[in-house]
Amino acid sequence: MAVVHLVAQLAGADAVAATTQVLLMPLLAAVLWFETSSPRHRLTTLVLVALVLSWLGDSAPKLTDGDAAFLVMIGFFLLAQVAYIAAFLPFRNRSVLHVHRPLLLVYVGAVVALVLACASGAAGMLVPVLVYGACLGTMAVLATGVNRLTALGGALFLVSDGLIALGAFASGFDLPVEGFWVMSTYVAGQVLLVLGVLREQDAADAPPATPDAVRSR
Repeated sequence: MAVVHLVAQLAGADAVAATTQVLLMPLLAAVLWFETSSPRHRLTTLVLVALVLSWLGDSAPKLTDGDAAFLVMIGFFLLAQVAYIAAFLPFRNRSVLHVHRPLLLVYVGAVVALVLACASGAAGMLVPVLVYGACLGTMAVLATGVNRLTALGGALFLVSDGLIALGAFASGFDLPVEGFWVMSTYVAGQVLLVLGVLREQDAADAPPATPDAVRSR
């Protein structure tokens, strides 16, 4: 479905792109649901919530247009970021907040540069942009604490939303086939977040090594 959507983006097939976009997050949530079993870990449950909110962010703006559509999208994706933050917060001691701290400056610098680039064009929407940018950066930072897959997923999510913000607010920013790049980084980011969560749950569910098993190694 992701391939069909991205090809539609490149081909300018807007109707196909719009239809497939609203199917992406439900399919990804289904993968996470069926690859885990009850009782699901807190991490998995919150990521499922984030995927549902992301789906609403993808879908709800299609019911309206203009600034209202953009605000609806921002609102749902802001809630999705909050859900991701809550999911990844218990792993903060393994994140760049405490490990490899110089990398934290990269994330902070990226968010600050993005906000500065968008500030003049955001005008009355500057406060929502600031709040969303802070939450997006926080999510990406905390994602580094789960594992490498979620770290990369969070970074790609940051890139995707950064491209949306630059396209909406930064004067002179004109990325060819912008929709393709936004959606390819978005889908890849979300998929990597889910794969990282599955890896973390598998590790948490694995039985502890017995003394005999350790000696056999």
